[in-house]
Amino acid sequence: MAFERVLTRNVDRPEALTVRGYREGGGYDALARALRLQPEEVIEEVKKSGLRGRGGAGFPCGLKWSFVPRSTDKPKYIVCNADESEPGTFKDRLLMERDPHQLIEGCIIAGWAVGANTTYIYIRGEYTRAAAVLEEAIRDAYDHGVLGDSVLGSSFRHDVYVHRGAGAYICGEETGLLESLEGKRGQPRVKPPFPAVVGAFGCPTVINNVETLCCVTHILLRGADWFKGIGTDERNTGPKLYAVSGHVERPGTYEHPIGIPFQELLDGCGGMYKGRELKAYIPGGASAAMLTAAERDMPLDFDSLAKAGSMLGSAAVIVMDETTCVVRAALRLARFFAHESCGQCTPCREGTNWMRLILRRIESGRGSEADLDLLAHVVPNVGGISLCALGDAAQGPVKSLIAKFGEEIRDNLRERRYPLPRVPFFDLGAVA
Repeated sequence: MAFERVLTRNVDRPEALTVRGYREGGGYDALARALRLQPEEVIEEVKKSGLRGRGGAGFPCGLKWSFVPRSTDKPKYIVCNADESEPGTFKDRLLMERDPHQLIEGCIIAGWAVGANTTYIYIRGEYTRAAAVLEEAIRDAYDHGVLGDSVLGSSFRHDVYVHRGAGAYICGEETGLLESLEGKRGQPRVKPPFPAVVGAFGCPTVINNVETLCCVTHILLRGADWFKGIGTDERNTGPKLYAVSGHVERPGTYEHPIGIPFQELLDGCGGMYKGRELKAYIPGGASAAMLTAAERDMPLDFDSLAKAGSMLGSAAVIVMDETTCVVRAALRLARFFAHESCGQCTPCREGTNWMRLILRRIESGRGSEADLDLLAHVVPNVGGISLCALGDAAQGPVKSLIAKFGEEIRDNLRERRYPLPRVPFFDLGAVA
């Protein structure tokens, strides 16, 4: 039976870019229902749904909302993390460009639930089109009484602003994002205190990802039990967007129940490019550990991937075929993390560069087995001890490279096969 599109139901309806067109398809009905409930009831509904954050960490959304103090003399804020800068990730861009009111509705519902009158959508600087679409949708929402002093004619006030980032990956980390939002250099804060208590401008703040807030809209529209009925178990619920790229016939954003097996997702993308063999895939963006072809039946949910030593992360599924040099692939990611490290803490600042240099030496043909041993020594000194999660992210692909492909790399080093031939992507079909 075909899966009902939920999050992407409006992506082929250009009329949904306006308030009028969005409401014709049931838009803002979820907000109207939320406003008839007490804020605590909205939080309980989200808790009951089992919704976990879709931005990477997978933290329960309703539980995060419940951490915000109810009684405080400080203003509260909703911050939407739309800084989608994880390599291979582009799912949130689709939602913002094709269905902006779905996100705006989720932001207002979150604001009502925690008592926040302001939302900041912190969007990746390169997403110029998405930012323009959101800003136009926000203007339209004000014109139709969806935003402003009286949301849908109620006594609740809510304002939404778009804030463009400046292209720093570290600003996808929630406290680095807050520093940037406040006009400071984008560097992570020491936690605790956590943003729910001391967040934007020193005030209680809820930070949620774009897809997470869009899910909230449908939970309030159709109920927590409906949402729980989608997925693999009570800890992995709801619809999920997967951004598929690499050596596949039809890369793109695909919506499925969370927990779809990788092979089923791959088949839905038309299979491997030119029918070649799968070698490895990254299931959750650049910071997730690589998995091998032998793990092609892995359910793509939070717990199954964690048990396998990887993670769902941003659900950016990067597929690599038999022509891929896995050392070169890991090197590209290591370069990215070394470049994007904010430099604030030593393990990340120094460790990411050491991994980059060692991988470069191996990939270029100047390395030895001792370099692989050195790499194995460096990795645990990067992850788990850095100030924020960037150190963990940087060591994920490299750690799995050693664990999954260590023997292959050693064989290649002994036989002096590096550097391996470079195969242009679009010429793969011509390779014998």
